[in-house]
Amino acid sequence: MQNIHGILLDIDGVLHVSMQPVAGAAETLAWLGQQGYRTCFVTNTTTMGRATLAQRLQGIGLPVEEERIITAPVATATYIRQHFAGKRCWVLTKGDTAADFAGIELVDGLKEHADVVVIGGAEELLTYEAMNRAFGLLMDGAVLLAMHMNLYWKTKDGLQLDSGPFVRALELASGKQAIVLGKPSRDFFEQALLEIGVAAGEAVMVGDDIENDIEGAQRAGVRGVLVETGKHRGDSPLLERIHPAARGSSIRDLPEYLMSVRNQASEGEG
Repeated sequence: MQNIHGILLDIDGVLHVSMQPVAGAAETLAWLGQQGYRTCFVTNTTTMGRATLAQRLQGIGLPVEEERIITAPVATATYIRQHFAGKRCWVLTKGDTAADFAGIELVDGLKEHADVVVIGGAEELLTYEAMNRAFGLLMDGAVLLAMHMNLYWKTKDGLQLDSGPFVRALELASGKQAIVLGKPSRDFFEQALLEIGVAAGEAVMVGDDIENDIEGAQRAGVRGVLVETGKHRGDSPLLERIHPAARGSSIRDLPEYLMSVRNQASEGEG
């Protein structure tokens, strides 16, 4: 078994729930640093810019640096600059992610024509009017981008509907398939691995979403570790077809798993 040198970590549901730190998260992050693991925080969060997210996490005692975060908006903006430079983009999302889209022409699709329709975590902004207008733009030739396809996520008030179902509705109505830029996109995971300079076989993804985190990572050649502090539990029927390399009640169990892999790798070398 190959030893692990890089750790990809989801944020919401793994490190915190509704900005309440998960017990042991800060201590585990400190341990990872002390042990020399290279870490990258990969999140489908779309309502906060990367700088704001880093500040919020630091404010609740989680030592997460901005340059070590890759968000779905950042990945989306990078894709637009590479493939749709100069195009007019309607970005349907909440929060302060505008800074992540610097240099991209953003328009109000309700009032103006757009060449690219981007769906993020828009929540109450995904009204019938907005969805119908997005549908019209797609039928007129616009391209559909999705920051992610999350169906729901966990908050302090329970599970909450996410933007994935709205993207699928637009796909069904327009006959077009969305280009997904966040998890579980293989490109998203590969970008994170590139950031920390670690090969897929020497990395592990820690997440609470069996499909987007675990299965997505596995498709990129990365081992997945499921923690049960977020949206999915150990009794999920998804585990009948998706098999994590390990499962833990929380991120607090991660060091034990990493030490066991390290020991097995050492025995294999001997």
